[in-house]
Formats: sequence, C-alpha cells, structure tokens
Amino acid sequence: MNKTTAAITAVGGYLPDYVLTNQLLETMVETNDEWITTRTGIKERRILKEEGKGTSFLAIKAAEDLISKSKINVEDIDLVLVATATPDMLVASTAAYVASEIGAINAFSYDLSAACSSFLYGMSTASSYIESGRYQKVLLIGADKMSSIIDYTDRATCIIFGDGAGAALFEPNHEGLGFQDEYLRSDGVGRNFLKMDAGGSILPATEETVRNNQHYVYQDGKSVFKFAVSNMADVSGKIMERNNLSHDDVQWLVPHQANKRIIDATAKRMGVEDDKVMMNIHRYGNTTSATLPLLLFDYEKQLKKGDNLVFAAFGGGFTWGSIYLKWAYNS
Repeated sequence: MNKTTAAITAVGGYLPDYVLTNQLLETMVETNDEWITTRTGIKERRILKEEGKGTSFLAIKAAEDLISKSKINVEDIDLVLVATATPDMLVASTAAYVASEIGAINAFSYDLSAACSSFLYGMSTASSYIESGRYQKVLLIGADKMSSIIDYTDRATCIIFGDGAGAALFEPNHEGLGFQDEYLRSDGVGRNFLKMDAGGSILPATEETVRNNQHYVYQDGKSVFKFAVSNMADVSGKIMERNNLSHDDVQWLVPHQANKRIIDATAKRMGVEDDKVMMNIHRYGNTTSATLPLLLFDYEKQLKKGDNLVFAAFGGGFTWGSIYLKWAYNS
C-alpha cells in the first residue's frame, strides 16, 4: 500500500471590497506612490471597513468560497485550523466560532499563531493530522484583519499591511502527491523587531498604553528586512538541496508577500525565473497569515497536477521556513 500523504484538494479566498491605494495613503501620511512601490512593490491593499466585523468574518467568507467550489459536505470536515495574528478576541477561539458558522459541526478547531509564518506552520500541522490516519479532512484558513492593529500615521507599517483570508482543504493522497518535506525554524532574537507592545500578559491595556499607541504594530524595518532576506532564501535553498530539486524541477515558488525585494532575493537564491514566482503583493499588500493561501487562490487555474511548489515565509518572533509540496489536481 502506498504511503499516505496530505494533499491540498481545494482552495478558497476572500478580499474585502474597500481598496486603499498608494494615492489615498498620500493623503493620510507623509509618503508617495513611487516611494512605496520602489521599496515594497505594493500598489494597493484591501481593508475590512464594516464595523463589528473581524478576522472571523474574513475566514468564514474564504471557507464558504472553498466549500461552494469543491461541493464538499461540511459535516465531513474533521478539523478547522485558523492561522492568524489577529484573532477576534483573546481567550475565545476564533476557529471554534468559524467552524460553527460554516456548519462544520463534527470538527474540532483551534487557532494557530506564528505571525506571518502562521499558515506555513499550519500546513505542517494539517499534514501531520492527515498522515496520522486519524483524520480525513482538515480545513486550514489563513486570515488577518491587520488594519485593526495598524497605526495609519506610521508610514513604516501602514503602507505594508492589508486584510484578507485564504483557505485550503487537506485530504489523504496515495499517489505520492501533496506534502513532501518541510524545514521550519524560529529564533526569539526577533522578539523586539516586529511586535505589538501592549495588550498581552506583560503589558495589559491601560489608559496609558492606549494613549501611547502601544496597541499598534511596531516594526524595525531594516532589521526585519535583513533577517527576512537571508532566512527566506536560505530555507528555500535548503529544501531544494534536501530533495535534489534543481530550478528546472520547481514549477512554482509560493513566497510570503511581505516585500517584493525579499521575494526577488529568494527567487534568485533558488535560481527560479520570474514567471515561476507567484506574486500578488501589488494588489493586496502583506495580509500576514493570508498571503500564501491567497496566492493559491489567485493562481489555482494555472496549477497542474504533479507541479512542484516550494512555499517560503518569514514572520515576527522570528519564525520562518519552507515547505515542498506536489500539487494534487487540475482545476
């Protein structure tokens, strides 16, 4: 009997309607379209404007899109994972609410948080559950409402992030397709370079923390860029070496959409041509946990059964890694 691997069998996605362009940002903070585009590759990003709607709204929409396209029976889903850095609220699981709202009444669920690497780590988790033989359908959703923790007077962060969600269904495969290998890393040295100071157990919310804008994301851009460029490129190269993959063997690089220069450096290290690099940063910005599944959502029709995909991500903390996966279906 062939070994059981975990394959992605369906994808879905959702982007809010409101488009925040570089031109609009010029009216909000001291910046301009040329400066943003040159340094990040971003032209616009989507923002969830509706009051009272959070990350769960985005996640539910992405899951419903996947369910509608794949025609699966929602009650057959065993597990719902929500990879996110912006849960609806502390303590209460966002994933549990999402599962209930989409009708996955037989699934258990929980949130997974590793900053921008959340979905990548979630792929490892979902695949392990499938390969254990105990579960047949795992729904992994990457979703973030980054606008809820961004200071739109801080040009170091407000130009980068957007809101969105993507979803992927993992199921058993016996053709040798799906999840092949992973190389995941983390280093606490990055704790102070990309963070939100207040709202956690060290510094709970007070009038002073709110007054000091400590509930917004802070980023030391130069340090994060330096670590991200070297580490995303290194792990992508390593996953290729470990699996004897040449640049000709890789059909697609699926990189976290943080900065076009970081993506270009990773592709260069791998020797992968530009037309093999998935890219939507110009339209969505950095949607954190949602970047990888939104790439699959956008490129699904171009993917062919058997294609070799190399995923790479880098996030705060620091967290980073690469995953090698063989695509399992034709759209």
